[in-house]
Amino acid sequence: MNVHVSVLTIGVLAKATGLTTPTIRYYEEIGLLPAPKRTDGGQRHYHPSDVERLTFIKQCRDFGFSIERVRTLLDLSVSRERDCSETRDIAKAHLDEVQAKLRELRALELRLKGFVRRCDEACSGGPGADCVIFGDLSQGCNTSCCA
Repeated sequence: MNVHVSVLTIGVLAKATGLTTPTIRYYEEIGLLPAPKRTDGGQRHYHPSDVERLTFIKQCRDFGFSIERVRTLLDLSVSRERDCSETRDIAKAHLDEVQAKLRELRALELRLKGFVRRCDEACSGGPGADCVIFGDLSQGCNTSCCA
């Protein structure tokens, strides 16, 4: 019986996963992707299973997981001994971080709205150097710029 396993070049792998070739090389370098077999000429040959692994890595990174968390998630994804609650705990910790960042962004949004409102009320249309936003930025947060 003749078994044929197709191999992929780095260009084909990049196209299939939506990653760049430098990113794929980086993931190899840091051990997220096993080093591929190489031809005598040094060309990398990847296995079709690398598409799934890189897609998983890309999804994790798109969700904002750190490289170390991606590494842990990869380990968990093939482990029969470890509990899936570890995966949940990683996702929960990341969710907590995202929610904290959203709170920070909402506070930033309020400050920026205050800047725009104060400019509209006090100086819009006047000389740029006289814009109240410059004073607000150099004085830090106060009730007039943050409310």
